[in-house]
Amino acid sequence: MPAPPLAPSNRYFPPGTRKFYWVVAISNYLAPTRAELNAGTDLSAEIAAMTGWSITTNMSDAPDMGSKFTNQVGGRLTSAQNDITCYLSANSIDARSLLPRGATGYGVVLWEGDVPGNKMSVFPAVVTSQAPDTATENVGTAVFTFAASRVPAENLTIPA
Repeated sequence: MPAPPLAPSNRYFPPGTRKFYWVVAISNYLAPTRAELNAGTDLSAEIAAMTGWSITTNMSDAPDMGSKFTNQVGGRLTSAQNDITCYLSANSIDARSLLPRGATGYGVVLWEGDVPGNKMSVFPAVVTSQAPDTATENVGTAVFTFAASRVPAENLTIPA
């Protein structure tokens, strides 16, 4: 008898659904409260693009003399470079004031929207750079880069 299939996923298109909150203070980032999430700033409508916001494992080779095959073992965890590209405003009132270099807080990614019971990731982070786009033919944007300062929390349940 074959293995049973995974239940079909309810697929979605991330734009208009996914949320990104910058939260300055969370007492236990492994279990944020609704009040803490509500105290953050929803940057979703200002984000043109985002990259990273994931955890990967470095692989280490573990060869042995008993085989020509080189086994691998999971090594250290690392966070990819985490960036968000935000729009700039003609009056300079935009994400630059919220995310200056050196700011600390939490990048909260609500993958399928802010829906209690769904999953989110929380990245303790430091803003390491804010780089305005210098191209003259593009809409004004700036790339904000974040360094994960602790192990991010994945697959947390969004509180009601």
